Amino acid sequence: MPSTFSYEWNTEAFKGKTSFNTGLFINGKFVDGSNKTTIDVVNPSNGKLITKISEGVEKDVDIAVEAAQKAFDTAWGLNAPGSTRSELLWKLAQAMERNHDELAAIEALDNGKTFGWAKGTDVAFSIQVIKYFAGWADKITGQVVETDERKLTYTRHEPIGVVGQIIPWNFPLLMLAWKIAPALATGNTIILKPSEFTPLTAIKMCELINEAGFPPGVVNIVTGYGQTVGAAISSHQKIEKVAFTGSTLVGRKVMEAAAKSNLKNVTLELGGKSPNIIFNDADMDKAVSWTTHGIFWNHGQACCAGSRIFVQSGIYDEFLKRFTEKAKAIKVGDPFSAGVDQGPQVSDIQYDRIMGYINSGKTEGATVHHGGERVGSEGYFIEPTIFTNVTPEMKIVREEIFGPVGVVIKFEDEEDVIRQANDTTYGLAAAVFSQDINKALSTAHKLQAGTAWVNCANQLHANVPFGGFKQSGIGRELGEYALHNYTNVKAVHVNLGHEL
Repeated sequence: MPSTFSYEWNTEAFKGKTSFNTGLFINGKFVDGSNKTTIDVVNPSNGKLITKISEGVEKDVDIAVEAAQKAFDTAWGLNAPGSTRSELLWKLAQAMERNHDELAAIEALDNGKTFGWAKGTDVAFSIQVIKYFAGWADKITGQVVETDERKLTYTRHEPIGVVGQIIPWNFPLLMLAWKIAPALATGNTIILKPSEFTPLTAIKMCELINEAGFPPGVVNIVTGYGQTVGAAISSHQKIEKVAFTGSTLVGRKVMEAAAKSNLKNVTLELGGKSPNIIFNDADMDKAVSWTTHGIFWNHGQACCAGSRIFVQSGIYDEFLKRFTEKAKAIKVGDPFSAGVDQGPQVSDIQYDRIMGYINSGKTEGATVHHGGERVGSEGYFIEPTIFTNVTPEMKIVREEIFGPVGVVIKFEDEEDVIRQANDTTYGLAAAVFSQDINKALSTAHKLQAGTAWVNCANQLHANVPFGGFKQSGIGRELGEYALHNYTNVKAVHVNLGHEL
């Protein structure tokens, strides 16, 4: 039988306990993986073991698919009306509300983000997303299409069936909510793989899914490694759709596996190297505050992070001065300590990757204007880092770092900055700061990105679509657009009077 993880917090931010099973969640029950092996879950604040969880393998994905298909054929899909799906999603949101602080504490422990951010943003937004799609569940409709009076023609938006979902480690609970909510609202059953680095909130959510009353097999969570469980989901002949959030490199592998197996439907939300453009006429205080949030939020571990900061020459010096002051004021430390703004990076692998990019910037001749060093002697803490004197071909300018590292680039005019901003293989997000609304909107419209923020950054809402251009992805998360990822459109032709 799988083990039970128990933990007690007695910190400034949170005092409380948690206890839950650490097995795979298949057909409504916690079970051991087929190989009886485990995965270590490490605390990024100190590098020490938190717990061990069951490791799933390809055989476990097969078992989960069987359970999901049975649920789809008998208790879910077209067998469960939208009102039922809506009610269960709403009950899940209510269960999350009852466990709000506990979920936030698990997320902060496992991922390293501060308890305050986990509670106020990750858990709160996750609940909003579940509620939003609960509202959509009984509104999945087709349309009657006029042809002629002797024929009735209409469309149905039907659930795809068993879908696979693979989520990243930077927003573990939130990405789970983004994935399962539209899939469940439209009547699909799910095989989900959380990141092996941050699986704990997903496992805890299994208890809440049962508590809400979802039939067994509707949601199955198989913890494991990308090269085994992730690969099995992507290539499985009986999974008809896969949704992946993560790096562009891995996204290519998921798409390739989907194509080589059963040509399954694919949704990808991938990397970014988002431009953040500050014009001379920007409100300086707002631009500095939003830019700081844009790059250093979630320790820079955000696909939409505004990591390329373009500042017009007339305000460059003053902006850099104030931006540096803001960066220096960011307090790095224990996620459960009062006043801490930034916790550790998620893992030793990610820490080494970020420090590798920082060293690359130094080697290639960029100036470390601020930061660039480790914080403390244990855990994976890195100073908020600002580079200046960069050139377009440098790795820190072209590649996604996924850490608290921004590059500040001086520009002269609008045409110049739009050219530089669009000179990237990515196209996830962008931001523009100007008090001239015509200039701001004109620039936003010319930027090749799926999201453009004007005088703000990193603003996301359950009812607003999110996704990328170019190599930042395929399809959209959130909003009504996300529903299209999980339905097949069927056209029905009814003859009322045509004769041959």
